[in-house]
Amino acid sequence: MKIYKYLFQTFFIAAALLLSSCDEETHEFGDIISPSNIQVTAEIVGQDTSDLNFEFGDGSGFVNFNFSADNALSYKINYGDGTAVEVAPSGEITKRYTTTGTNTYTVILSAVGTGGVTSTTSIIVTVFCSFEDSDAADFLSGSTVGETKTWYWAANEAGHVGLGPVEDDYGNGEFSYPAWWGTIGAWDEEKYCMYSAEFVFTRTEESVTFEQTVGPSWIPGTYAPTLGVDGDTCYDETDVTDMFGVKNVYFAPSSSKAGTEGSYNEVDYRGTEITIADGGTLGWFVGSSTYDIISITDDKLIVRIIEVGGSNAWYQTFTSTKPTEGETVFESAFNDLVWSDEFDIDGAPNTENWIYDIGTGTNGWGNNEEQTYTNNAENVSVADGILTITAKADGNGGYTSTRLKSQGLQEFTYGRIEARAKLPSGQGTWPAFWILGSNITDVSWPACGEIDIMEQTGADKNSTIGAFHWLDESSSSTASHSDNKEIENASSEFHLYTLEWSEDEIIVLVDNEHVVTLTNSDNLPFNADFFIVLNIAMGGTLGGEIDSNFTEDTYEIDYVRVYQ
Repeated sequence: MKIYKYLFQTFFIAAALLLSSCDEETHEFGDIISPSNIQVTAEIVGQDTSDLNFEFGDGSGFVNFNFSADNALSYKINYGDGTAVEVAPSGEITKRYTTTGTNTYTVILSAVGTGGVTSTTSIIVTVFCSFEDSDAADFLSGSTVGETKTWYWAANEAGHVGLGPVEDDYGNGEFSYPAWWGTIGAWDEEKYCMYSAEFVFTRTEESVTFEQTVGPSWIPGTYAPTLGVDGDTCYDETDVTDMFGVKNVYFAPSSSKAGTEGSYNEVDYRGTEITIADGGTLGWFVGSSTYDIISITDDKLIVRIIEVGGSNAWYQTFTSTKPTEGETVFESAFNDLVWSDEFDIDGAPNTENWIYDIGTGTNGWGNNEEQTYTNNAENVSVADGILTITAKADGNGGYTSTRLKSQGLQEFTYGRIEARAKLPSGQGTWPAFWILGSNITDVSWPACGEIDIMEQTGADKNSTIGAFHWLDESSSSTASHSDNKEIENASSEFHLYTLEWSEDEIIVLVDNEHVVTLTNSDNLPFNADFFIVLNIAMGGTLGGEIDSNFTEDTYEIDYVRVYQ
């Protein structure tokens, strides 16, 4: 490695001094001395002029600058790449250039003397940077030059802003809300003023640009004094002009520990950081403009930014789908997986988890259903990680299907019970994912209680139903509470059907969106063990009229999981 020193005598001195007097008063400022004899050392990391591969560095983009000058109190440096001017009181600073390829920059150094007087010089630095993350750029803005993408605060998610440590990755190396020192809730009342913000990234020939086009930015009280404004409120471009406008975005390898060590949803951190030039921020000012990309997808961006001074780190979440004001994302209280069937062994369903109901509707499940339940492979099988239940016309005017249940094998009280499934499309099919009280053999139905996590009528294939059934002892009759939710592509795509069940409240959800809620109590049967049921019925109360041309249809289940 070679270090090239550039020695410059000051060729430009700029001094500005404004003296004013009032009522004959005399003000003494001391001696005003301009810095002189400026010397600049620029070390391009990895540079070796004897090897053409390293003539302009090792590709990291790092340059170590050292400055000195007679009578200088501090130094300011403009790197020539559009990023913010930095102050280096010690005369030493390291810069990482992030534009991919070999690029030449004019670096301007100002030595600051007493009274703010400055002396300025410049040097030329040519640096090679090999880092790029084109996928991250595509996610941020799109892949076509001129394409734009707008991001919003994920205000509907609790923990869309969290505060954590700088050096430790919140202690356990796993990214999990809200395991930091503190987070804010969905649609936080104090921060509400910032939720109208829109952040637009635009793809350019060279990289990406950024602009906050709508809404103000949040200025916490801790950092507000550096801007000369009051804190813990929002400000727009009329108050903090420098934070707004079109700004370049630079990509680089993550330089912080938590940007490179740890994972989110079992995926390692991306290892990429972005810097928004000229003091730009993603709507929350902490004195820095460099963000680690923790995770990025087409619809979600999670970043980490270390505040000025390096004491704390902030974790922030954005979405490219504008949240509906007031709506929130479901967060389960149950996160320990206690049982699941992933259907990863081909053949018949696992006998440690499932048994069968066998026979016709007259055997006890009623509802005027027309199918006969079997355990035949043509009606139920596991292959390629999917459990498939098939309803078939038997050729004699009847139908066969399968009803699986975990009765006596896997039973649960409280928790999150969920299945990822794709539903049949045929008219007259009645698929269901539900649970029944394990004491059904002692007290019968409806006293045992029933919760329908998902059932779908035979006529409406664009919605699903969540329902609760129990015995109203005061009237000795069946009591029910239900609602339905529209769902697109239920028969062509997999969706998540969930039950969130506690002693206080029971919630049915589709794709983590609310369907129906029941307040639980000691007077209801929903405080004891229940077992799981999966089936397709044909016709009957909810199946309705069966298509006269029906031959067969399938109900596919990717997994069933229980968390407590």
